[in-house]
Amino acid sequence: MESRILDVLKDRVLELGPKPDASGPYRNFKLTRDADGVAWVLFDRADSSANTLSSEVMEEFGAIVSVLESQPPAGIVIRSAKPSGFIAGADVNEFRGAADPEEVETTIGRAHGIIDRLEAMKIPSVAVIHGFCLGGGLELALACRTRIAIDNARFGFPEVMLGLHPGLGGTARFTRLVNPMQAMTLMLTGKTIDARKARALGLVDAVTQERHVRNAVKDAVAGRLKRARPNAPNWLLNFGPVRGFLASRMRRETEKAASKEHYPAPYALIDLWEKHGGSKAAMLAAEKRSFAGLMVTSTAQNLIRVFFLREQMKKLAGGGNLVKHLHVIGAGAMGGDIAAWCAHQDIRVTLADMKPEPIAGAIKRASDLYGKIVRKRTGIRDALDRLMPDLNGEGVRNADLIIEAVPEKLELKQKVYAGLEPRMKPGAILATNTSSIPLQELRTTLQHPERLVGLHFFNPVSRLQLVEVVSHDAADPQVLKQAMAFVGAIDRLPLPVQSSSGFLVNRALTPYMLEAMVMLDEKIDKTVIDAAAEKFGMPMGPIELADQVGLDICLAVGDELRSKFGEALPQPPDWLREKVAKGELGRKTGKGFYTWRDGKADKGTASRSQVTPEMIDRLVLPMSNVCVACLREGIVDDADLVDGAMIFGTGYAPFRGGPLNYARTRGPENVAANLRELAEKFGVRFAPDPGWDAFK
Repeated sequence: MESRILDVLKDRVLELGPKPDASGPYRNFKLTRDADGVAWVLFDRADSSANTLSSEVMEEFGAIVSVLESQPPAGIVIRSAKPSGFIAGADVNEFRGAADPEEVETTIGRAHGIIDRLEAMKIPSVAVIHGFCLGGGLELALACRTRIAIDNARFGFPEVMLGLHPGLGGTARFTRLVNPMQAMTLMLTGKTIDARKARALGLVDAVTQERHVRNAVKDAVAGRLKRARPNAPNWLLNFGPVRGFLASRMRRETEKAASKEHYPAPYALIDLWEKHGGSKAAMLAAEKRSFAGLMVTSTAQNLIRVFFLREQMKKLAGGGNLVKHLHVIGAGAMGGDIAAWCAHQDIRVTLADMKPEPIAGAIKRASDLYGKIVRKRTGIRDALDRLMPDLNGEGVRNADLIIEAVPEKLELKQKVYAGLEPRMKPGAILATNTSSIPLQELRTTLQHPERLVGLHFFNPVSRLQLVEVVSHDAADPQVLKQAMAFVGAIDRLPLPVQSSSGFLVNRALTPYMLEAMVMLDEKIDKTVIDAAAEKFGMPMGPIELADQVGLDICLAVGDELRSKFGEALPQPPDWLREKVAKGELGRKTGKGFYTWRDGKADKGTASRSQVTPEMIDRLVLPMSNVCVACLREGIVDDADLVDGAMIFGTGYAPFRGGPLNYARTRGPENVAANLRELAEKFGVRFAPDPGWDAFK
């Protein structure tokens, strides 16, 4: 399909004009004129699977604009030759390491000038858009007079995810073209919309199929295509006093999701629109300054780092997924949600459990999930069709991969293996979702330990992207390779880890959560403890997280890891065991530390004024300490992957770039010294790992 799209795009240019000279002056574009005198600009960035805007690309595009200015065509059509889409945004590589805002403003100013010249041309200009049209790509399209979308197109401004806001004129052009409230919402959230929604907003002027593009372009150039135009309410909403009122409301909504201290970009965008939304020229000028100022912040540079961590981990998956049928054993919270996610990703899944009730519950949760993340009803139906209840466990016989997700008890897991291993087909992989038990212990009763691998997912499966792919010294390298490919195929990020108690993420997260229990013992209010973590930038505090994970699981993992690491971890308190015994397990039972209603904790309010720096250090420094230990022990052999794992597996404050990057920024000597001070005051569990001596 993708190759057919590419052929159509290139054939369209050849069909409408003379063949481009292969030795022409442009490395990333092809420029032709058709029989009607319309110039076709085909963007095909060299040595790249997707179009992105770099300094080199913009310089070439500026040269093309100069040619079109000196020899005006009857119209201009801008298209992409890439199957992936129109333009995926700016080349983020050029953002890394930016430190001088004046230099950034100068660079972005040159690009502004080119976009402004395109917009100022007195001839019809048309952007024909398929696939992804994001960030700077959408800003370029906004400078065209007309936008025609192919039915599969998606539009958005993801810059906020990088600690930025649009910087190529998008803030001014978008808020003037469509309802500014809707425009600001898209820019503030980074969400994407499809072609039909874009047409409804007035962002695009037409939505068509590929076979009708030629006629749509002719209509646009001839002025027969009705263009989207700002209506009276848009002008009213951009009026000064109205902007002030709406901006205040936007700030209140933004504060619910992100603090200005940690994430300045959305607040800068609101300020930009509030102050300059009444003047396009003023907003364009202010946008450049604001964008440049954001680019050099630690937040933006760390979020850009996170972007590349994600790309690095995606590449670890490789390709060639051979898993067509997955069998999941255990329909509880984790097993059921793993099965649901994999069915959503086009894998045929059979789901087994000893009783029908857990399977029914898992199917219900899957249906609820699909209702939120699948746009079409037929897509929901198809996903549910791929998720098959299997009370008798017959799916084992044909499965390419079996994932065991039963409770964290060694004897229980080995009993399950004994029953299923004789029924597995040759070449099938056996995976465990254990969160803490070393695979060296799990494999002891297996006839074929070489095909055992760990696939440790994180809760909630649909939101946390990480999967730890756990190896052991008897594992078949080909099995590990296939497991990595499977993780990539279900749109998750694989982390190769060596088998050890708690692996990486749980080993690092357990002291964070257990220290919170110790602080509760010290009569520190649970909301203050959570507020301390949130003030640091964690998405939720350790008390709420314990409720989310399940207090029974927290206790089991805590006991398992303390049996291995002793006094390096706090002792789980007796009252935690009592809560678990009473069935107060957290979110899944409706009550844990908090009372839960409709999936949300009833937390009340807590004053951050009660939070002290020592509280924050007690919670977060042990995570960095364990990460250094895991790096020293070879559990993971790359510091960047450690940071990526903690961000994508736990939500560790992304704007800090991960626990090792945070330690590097703060200073390893400073972190080790503070750990020693905490150890003197609170005990040996805070003793700095020997790995700090070599960490840089």
